[in-house]
Amino acid sequence: MKDLIRRIFNKDGLDEHELELNQLRRQITAIYSLISNLYGADKLVLKAGKLEALNLMRSTKIADRVLALQRIVFEDPTIDGILEEKEIPRIIDEINEEIADIIARKTVEDKIERQISEKMQEKHNEYIQEIKRQIIRESEGGTESPQTLKKYAELEKLEAKGLSRSAMELLRPVSLEEIVGQERAIKALMSKIASPFPQHVILYGPPGVGKTTAARLALEAAKKMSRPPFDEDAKFIEIDGTTIRWDPREVTNPLLGSVHDPIYQGAKRSFADTGIPEPKPGLVTEAHGGVLFIDELGEMDPMLQNKLLKVLEDKRAYFESSYYDPTDKNVPQYIKKLFDEGAPADFILIGATTRDPGEISPAFRSRSAEVFFEPLTSEDITKIVHNAGEKLNVELEPGVAEVVSLYTIEGRKAVNILADAYSLALYDLGNTIDKEEKPKIRITKDLIYEVAQISRLTPYVSVKASDTLEVGKIFGLGVSGYLGSVIEIEAIAFPSTEKGKGRLRFNETAGSMAKDSVFNAASVVRKLTGKDIADYDIHVNIVGGGRIDGPSAGTAILLAIISAIEKRPIRQDIAITGEISIQGQVKPVGGVFEKIYGARQAGIRQVFVPKDNAKDVPSDCDDLEVMIADRVEDIIDIVMPPVKENIKVS
Repeated sequence: MKDLIRRIFNKDGLDEHELELNQLRRQITAIYSLISNLYGADKLVLKAGKLEALNLMRSTKIADRVLALQRIVFEDPTIDGILEEKEIPRIIDEINEEIADIIARKTVEDKIERQISEKMQEKHNEYIQEIKRQIIRESEGGTESPQTLKKYAELEKLEAKGLSRSAMELLRPVSLEEIVGQERAIKALMSKIASPFPQHVILYGPPGVGKTTAARLALEAAKKMSRPPFDEDAKFIEIDGTTIRWDPREVTNPLLGSVHDPIYQGAKRSFADTGIPEPKPGLVTEAHGGVLFIDELGEMDPMLQNKLLKVLEDKRAYFESSYYDPTDKNVPQYIKKLFDEGAPADFILIGATTRDPGEISPAFRSRSAEVFFEPLTSEDITKIVHNAGEKLNVELEPGVAEVVSLYTIEGRKAVNILADAYSLALYDLGNTIDKEEKPKIRITKDLIYEVAQISRLTPYVSVKASDTLEVGKIFGLGVSGYLGSVIEIEAIAFPSTEKGKGRLRFNETAGSMAKDSVFNAASVVRKLTGKDIADYDIHVNIVGGGRIDGPSAGTAILLAIISAIEKRPIRQDIAITGEISIQGQVKPVGGVFEKIYGARQAGIRQVFVPKDNAKDVPSDCDDLEVMIADRVEDIIDIVMPPVKENIKVS
């Protein structure tokens, strides 16, 4: 078969070698024709001249023409050498491959050039249209008027004015180390967010102890560490749960974002004209990659809380609108992306609240770590005042910080009191100093008392421990929110006028649970003393009429009644908490941590807590002694020691 084909094409009777040469010539001619079409005949000649291949290209020798092809195709004038006849087919194959690559690149380049040309034409048309619209607006008089220009000038004038920093801004802590009294809370907070896997956090605690400041500074500290995922530009977005508002119809939602529909909600004019809704991302998107801090988290609308939980789960905020048409070619890409994919909202939520954990949404609590900030002690307030005095560059009279600590347990309030005293001191100097002069101000205790009088402040702790002994009077412990306090409980007993018909009175304002504690205590009195309270007229009083949350004053009430009946004096440097059972057992109660804090504030030296609350006692109780009580018999002799001297009877 091969011989037949060879005879058909070999009409001239050439031998096999000449036949192969003819085939090579035809291939070389075809390649020249191809690159001539590719570059153009004129450009091919110029290209060959630059590459010193023009003479080789016109040669009758196959090797020279192939060498010319090599220089032209590979664009390398240094290619040289005498080609052997057997190498020519291989070199022609390499040239063919390179030409194929050149053709492929040129095809792609041509396509890109066409697209660029089309885009340029499209932009040119848009530019022409915008110029036309601008000319129309200018012909109609534009949007500015003498009135609007006057308003603009007034705003610019206001921008040029400014007052110096406020005292609170100057005295605010600038590092975590400056936050006083919260070492454990700050350590816990940093461990939650300064991690490769940061957690959402809820901060509990009384007002004015540094929750907001700690959250803001914690992010700045975390950005300086290598482990946390926060970038240098991570934002701290702060909002207040009591003021954040939204429309259930989703007309507006500054927290999560909303959609401005073209007809009713004022989308851009260009969108309104074409009926395109415009999504407006909210604060959750602004906080993307950083921290969203919500103060007073527990005050947020419950429905809005549920919507926020959905964003926390998805890490995106989604938008919906009946006006959105995904097939509309006029919809800009960013609007299409927001509707189809949502806005990114991957952030760490830090919520702060003064509420009890039981009042916070269980869904939030289950998704968040919980950190408790502690109430500030008198020593903490004293330290805060001294630090603020250094920042204000004032001299503090000895005892000033201690006086301030009498009126508040809030760091923010303590700083305010000192700032008010500073202002009074400056006012008293009057015009005796030059405006540019910076005098050394001295803050005295009299100035603090004057501020307290002007602001109608009263000492925070009205009950103080003493070294005296009193009959029928004892200190109980209460808690409100995150603040513990000492409660004065007093009892007086007289033999009833008719045996067995004594009366037991108790102030109703203390609450029904406290009243139950009185009756429980009355049952235990007979068991411990053998005396029937029905033979006495007994009056139990909670001084101040404050409500007692729960039965935690039961043991204290019992001891006050026993003291009143038996005339046994009670130490006034101790405080007791614990529910009393009718069997005489001291039962566990809540809020032991806060109650011990309240005892410290009042100068109590010894606190009795139920045995089952031993694990709730803080470890740093060096300034007072905490005693564990299982039964009331265990503490009677400690609380009411035998005394032979004159006794003060209440």
